[in-house]
Amino acid sequence: MIIPVDLPGPGPVWSRWVTLAAALSAIGWDDVWSVGDTGAHHDDGGGNWAHLALIEGGRAVLYGCDHEYSATTHTDPPLDLLAGAPDWLPWDDLVPYAAEDQLGYVLWHDGGSWHRVEYPGGVHDGLAETAGAVLDADATVAALVDVVFEWGQHDADTADERADVRAAAVRLLTAGTRRELDGTALAGLLARLADPALDAAAGLAVAVRGGVAPGTSVPETVAGRRPARRRVRKLSDHEHDRLIWAAMHTEPERERPEPVPTGELGALVTWMRSRAPGGDGHCTLRVYADDSSLAAQPGEGAPADRPGEGRFGAFGELSELVRRLRSAEAADASGRWLFLFVETTTHGVTVERRYDSWPDWWEDNGISGPWRSNLRAEVQAREPQWHPSWAALLDPEVAYRSAE
Repeated sequence: MIIPVDLPGPGPVWSRWVTLAAALSAIGWDDVWSVGDTGAHHDDGGGNWAHLALIEGGRAVLYGCDHEYSATTHTDPPLDLLAGAPDWLPWDDLVPYAAEDQLGYVLWHDGGSWHRVEYPGGVHDGLAETAGAVLDADATVAALVDVVFEWGQHDADTADERADVRAAAVRLLTAGTRRELDGTALAGLLARLADPALDAAAGLAVAVRGGVAPGTSVPETVAGRRPARRRVRKLSDHEHDRLIWAAMHTEPERERPEPVPTGELGALVTWMRSRAPGGDGHCTLRVYADDSSLAAQPGEGAPADRPGEGRFGAFGELSELVRRLRSAEAADASGRWLFLFVETTTHGVTVERRYDSWPDWWEDNGISGPWRSNLRAEVQAREPQWHPSWAALLDPEVAYRSAE
């Protein structure tokens, strides 16, 4: 469903954006807020960004992503931010971002109001974090004040000085809004800086490019064209995980020769008996392991910690013993086991290994499990005839569909 969004019109947002870009460029920061051939851009240097393009016909589009705050990129089920979007959007730019989960929001202005797709309740899109400085005039003034005190590191930070700087920021923004931004307006805010010193030519070049200098016009880009087909996520990461885990539950275990007993197995058994919680040699171990991760689940008879050992003491020893055993029992063709169950008594030991399937003794909470990338590496290390049927589900393309 497409819904209206209450935001300032594209004109005010554009003039604030260009004014801020001009001020920063005038002191050497030309890659934070900027204006280019495809519109106005913001990049915070940490991978979070926003982009505003004015489209021919009095239209506009605002889009971006924040890695920390754009929860729209990983909703469960997935959210298609371009479903129902108009044909004139810059699809060539938007589709690749969306396909790689790097698009947190898309809002379009059709000449009357802003619109976007409806989000699930409570989902945050990162708009305020990436473009908030230009969505409100007071926020833009505050950002211009920061150009002096933060970016320019001006140290005469008295109450009177701050008031003077704020007044100059208001005058500069007013000039940009009226398309009257010139060297005098820039100097009114930035001439107080000695290092970096004001480079009025650099700032004015941005103002001219953005159409907020006297005698200039605001640039528009040509309308885009909707692609015939596009790649759309149909499964969230967690849905993809659950699909694979469910398949592992139903996978039959392939028959393999029993590994030859090794000294590594003997060392693990000896360690477990010494850790028997009842002191009687009875101990049980449930682990999952791959080349990059290892997890152990507690249960009746699990290895006991020793007094004063610390939180990870027993697990650290266990990890080393399990990894040595897994390496010793590895087979070139059929691969290595993923799950291991060991039960010891004073005189005996039971061992169960799972190479292909999810055992019923390994708790499944539906939330966490083997990472797909790790499972993919394990399967690819085997000969094809030893691939489980769920190996096909590890293909990243399983999570996507083709859509108009």
